[in-house]
Amino acid sequence: MRNLLILAVSAAALAACGQPAPTEPQLPVPEGEVTPPAPVPGSLELLWTASGFETPEGAALAPGGGYFISNIGPGPEDARDGNGYISKLNADGSLASAKFAVGMDAPAGLTVMDGVLYAADRDGVALFDAATGEAKGKVLIEGAGFLNDMTVWKGDVLVSDSGTATIHKITLESASVFAASEGWAGINGILGDGDRLLITTMTEGKLIDFRGPDAETVIAAGMVDADGVGLVPGGGYLVSSWPGEIHHVSADGVVTKLIDTKEAGILQNDLSVFEDIVIVPNWTPGTVTAWKVVGE
Repeated sequence: MRNLLILAVSAAALAACGQPAPTEPQLPVPEGEVTPPAPVPGSLELLWTASGFETPEGAALAPGGGYFISNIGPGPEDARDGNGYISKLNADGSLASAKFAVGMDAPAGLTVMDGVLYAADRDGVALFDAATGEAKGKVLIEGAGFLNDMTVWKGDVLVSDSGTATIHKITLESASVFAASEGWAGINGILGDGDRLLITTMTEGKLIDFRGPDAETVIAAGMVDADGVGLVPGGGYLVSSWPGEIHHVSADGVVTKLIDTKEAGILQNDLSVFEDIVIVPNWTPGTVTAWKVVGE
């Protein structure tokens, strides 16, 4: 079993989040003996923070590099105003297109498959050409509560519904119920990973390993308002809690809170990990933060 990967945030990163750098306890060293610093299994290094977004919520990897970021827009979260849009960033955080795709009400989770960009909106999933941003229609979901995160798993496009504890399967023409469970109250993040689907829930803060209706394991719990989930290179998981926390979860379910920006008013929304890069939209104050996982 791998050692717990403790992701220590650098002093510069903590300062950017409005938190003071921690002071490590100093142990006495016997005279004449030099003790080298203890090795750090892993850490998060702040790469960049991009600003100017309007209630950013979800992220996805863009074809050819860079990132798609969903924006709820300037109006109320539940307004059917068509002001929601998707921005595109370059890999270094510079702006490639402020409004790459437009015309949604309140886009949240995003995913890309076979050249199509899928965006979870209030009443369905909007489709766009992932290369040009051209609208390709919308798949409506009858009875949708709060469509939230999206992923691709085993060739299927999936969207979570936080309001109904359901996961829907989306095709270019239709939607159907993929799975549902009473234990998924406040379902939020979903991530396809080989034979398993990782699921987070807000109500009990669970991280779940789902492999089918009769094959589900709770990896960890207690991360209330859990949002996005990503795989850490070398083992373990990162899970964001949208009010302002990022947690590390070891392979055996030990939870360590890495970042807490609640007092600074910085939300940590749909965290996504792309290889060793962590992208986190910050609904408030309208930024996107990028971290690099280092020191594995």
